[in-house]
Amino acid sequence: MKISFYVLSESKAQDFLGFICQLTQTALNKSTQSLLILIEDDALLSSLDEALWAQEATSFIPHQCLLDTGAQGTDTEGTDVDTATAHTNNESLAPVLLGNHMPADFKGIVLNTTIRPVNTFMAATSNAQPTRVLELIKPDATSVEEGRNKYKTYQQLGYELTHFKV
Repeated sequence: MKISFYVLSESKAQDFLGFICQLTQTALNKSTQSLLILIEDDALLSSLDEALWAQEATSFIPHQCLLDTGAQGTDTEGTDVDTATAHTNNESLAPVLLGNHMPADFKGIVLNTTIRPVNTFMAATSNAQPTRVLELIKPDATSVEEGRNKYKTYQQLGYELTHFKV
């Protein structure tokens, strides 16, 4: 599996949502695979959900929010939802998925905004085999340290690692 680390400049980190939208659009343009954006922060998920619908004045990035099964949560309108009824059939999934877990049998690109390496999400589901992982590193001490830990984990697993300063 290929892992790409994007080390964000201060200006890119200040427009974190904009950068995620831009990277999402680039990934969709360059690949026919689905893209999963892993997010464990509910506020970020809600903000990104809105930002993807309004990416440009004349377009949007179609996406779908996945909620972890077996938990109680809220949808993007703030209404309580029973996440046990969350989508489990990959055939009905949008090209871009937002969620706090990896769907079973997921095979595509993962954009990871969490502090955990993607292999921890893979271990929690059956047959998930991402083809590529995009890791975002903000220019603060905590994010850099988390990025180093992920890098070491991926390196130990023998993944192909690259990094880009943006």
